[in-house]
Order: sequence, then structure tokens, then C-alpha cells
Amino acid sequence: MRHTGERAVAGCTAGLIERGQTVTWRARHLFITQHLTSIITEFNRPFTFADEQVKGAFHSFRHVHRFSTAPDRATLVEDTFTYRAPWGPLGILAERLFLTAYMRRLLHGHQRRLKQCAESDEWRRFIPE
Repeated sequence: MRHTGERAVAGCTAGLIERGQTVTWRARHLFITQHLTSIITEFNRPFTFADEQVKGAFHSFRHVHRFSTAPDRATLVEDTFTYRAPWGPLGILAERLFLTAYMRRLLHGHQRRLKQCAESDEWRRFIPE
């Protein structure tokens, strides 16, 4: 996600991540440079994995990634992202006014980029031989 400058800066920063491992991301969102640490809480390769925030800007978040095979043998990816903003009632208001739309755009953009990478040879940069 080049537009946010997202980069893994601690924990598992290269190769494949496994259950119980953490990764800390640094990125610029909503004009603020943020650090978010998440842990892989579920891992059932190649069908699903989930990550949850252990430190960061959200009150909480959980991101579940599911992979399945379509009848035409294409890979289907389903992301479920649940979160709560911090700051109680102010956070709820922020979710309603702009945060939910922002997160949808961010995740849809990320999904488009992953699709582009997976459908080209670019994915090879991320998977060790």
C-alpha cells in the first residue's frame, strides 16, 4: 500500500508468517504516522488465517482471511474485518462519519493490489523458494 507508506518494521518482516507470530506495521493513515502490532491468532493453511491487534490506534480489531476454490478453479478470497474505534462515543461518531468508509476503501484497494500481484509473477518476490 504505497500511498500509506505501509511497511513491516518489527516482528515477522520477511517470509511467511505463522500462528503466534507478530508483525508491527508503520503507515500513514488520516495524516498521522501510526504503528500497529498484530498477532496471528488462527492459521489453517491454505484455508484461513486471522490477525488481531495487540497494540495500535484501534480499541480492537480482528481481520479474518478465508480462501476457497470456485467452480472454475479460481481462488476466492473473503476478508472479514471487525473493529472498534477508540474514544467511546467519539469513536462511534468517527466510525459513522468517515472511518468505516475509509477502512472499506483501504481494504478494497489492498484486495485489488493482492489480486494483481497473485495473477502475475510478482508473487514470487514474497514466497521464498
